[in-house]
Amino acid sequence: MKLICVGKLKEKYLQEAVVEYQKRICRYTKLELIEIEDVSLKDTKKVLEIEGQKILNHIKEKDYVITLEIEGEMMDSIAFSKNHEAKEMQGPITFVIGGSEGLSPMVKKRSNQALSFSKMTFPHPLFRVLLLEQIYRSYKIRKNETYHK
Repeated sequence: MKLICVGKLKEKYLQEAVVEYQKRICRYTKLELIEIEDVSLKDTKKVLEIEGQKILNHIKEKDYVITLEIEGEMMDSIAFSKNHEAKEMQGPITFVIGGSEGLSPMVKKRSNQALSFSKMTFPHPLFRVLLLEQIYRSYKIRKNETYHK
């Protein structure tokens, strides 16, 4: 499983949370975390194009790509767990979290599934922790292991 994120984590507390969830998830599967350098330009279209190409460079043809988008499908943790399990049985999963400008049209086109956690906007570094927590929760649900509600 891969997680591709635009931008580096600067806050130490978020870095620690990511490390903790990586450690927990690695008990169930191999997790590769890829950070793409965010682009600082005034031209949003160019930013999305450059970041999009960097993201696509890390996606293989056989990867099942799940992009995190406000417009994506919303599901509860149980449905996410079932979806995650079904997709994982088909092959490698790659989750993609875009940068502050969002995701490029070419990344959205490559996506097999758009997923949303909320109609609200979250800071991308914090969202990385939320996604990792839900991936961990997914494995706990699938294994019928206790985990706080």
